Amino acid sequence: MSVPGIGPVTASALAASIQDISAFSGPREFAAFLGLTPRQSSSGGKERLGRVSKMGNRYLRKLLVVGAHAILFHRKRCSDALRKWADHLMETKPFKLAAVATANKLARIAFALMRDEAHYVSTPA
Repeated sequence: MSVPGIGPVTASALAASIQDISAFSGPREFAAFLGLTPRQSSSGGKERLGRVSKMGNRYLRKLLVVGAHAILFHRKRCSDALRKWADHLMETKPFKLAAVATANKLARIAFALMRDEAHYVSTPA
């Protein structure tokens, strides 16, 4: 719950639905499990990324996107690294796309914290 955008409901839903975090090989696979990564149709060394796949746990994905909306709405108040990254993303991308990208980053942060059994420490940007 110390991560911005992840409150008690999201934290308990993550803890309840993911029993064994070691089942995932890395944070990208965890984000793909939640449906927060772009669909790939690559061939011949040419990388083609499509829309967000929306495969996986719909409830967790929805909670993370709602948390990302909260980060984007309140990004001017705080100056930690996550909100600075989101602020930089908002300069060039539409709001909903930035929200899903921020939700992807939240999922990767949550994976790292669950894997290492650590606490989130926000670093000023």
